[in-house]
Amino acid sequence: MPDPMRPPVSRAALRTAVVWEVLQDALDRRVKATGRESLDVLDTGGGSGNFAVPLARLGHRVTVVDPSPNALFALERRAAEAGVAERVRGVQGDAHGLFDVVERGGYDAVLCHGVLEYVDDPAEGVRNAVAALRPEGVLSLLAAGLGGAVLARALAGHFKEARQALGDPDGRWGEGDPVPRRFTAEQLTALAEGAGLRVGAIHGVRVFADLVPGVLVDTEPGALDALLQLESAAAELPAFHSVATQLHVLASL
Repeated sequence: MPDPMRPPVSRAALRTAVVWEVLQDALDRRVKATGRESLDVLDTGGGSGNFAVPLARLGHRVTVVDPSPNALFALERRAAEAGVAERVRGVQGDAHGLFDVVERGGYDAVLCHGVLEYVDDPAEGVRNAVAALRPEGVLSLLAAGLGGAVLARALAGHFKEARQALGDPDGRWGEGDPVPRRFTAEQLTALAEGAGLRVGAIHGVRVFADLVPGVLVDTEPGALDALLQLESAAAELPAFHSVATQLHVLASL
């Protein structure tokens, strides 16, 4: 039976495969620890349900908080098509006013993916995510990596922009940069620990996937699988954290 957390290998799947694997392992451990078959999961900034719907297919109850009505409409439709509408709830809100729409201390796991780049105060965003956790709860934190952006700009021949990002406090390469803020592994770890969490693992995400030309992957038999295995092997190695497009921190109370 196919694993709903591990979709068929594709270019898109490469972007989230490492996070899915780590997250599923963490939730499996949480299920065993609580003795409950299903968990209450909060997905802040969860959009149209890229993570929420597969989690619901595993039997978990997922609340998605997102500021976009359009994203929440797409989430509702996606959950219905997957047959998990009763386990997915979407509410409009953001990390700053999180407890205007969800309860404190009500969740076994909180996903904070692609949120800290855009909030005014990343430390407050992490503190709110932690305040939503039950004792021994798990936080999955995913954010844009500084090193990956520097490397990507340099390989594209934009050397001045790469240098700008390297020295910018927010890791931005210029006024046209669509990402307001990027992080190092050390900065994300400090945010998690500063909010009272124990960091269990740090992973580099999309270390190679965004750099390898698509033609090499799409035309070579077995290349996607091999690239996925390479991503998984490199994800936990600190040497590659500094060049990853995204960084994933798994932490717990």
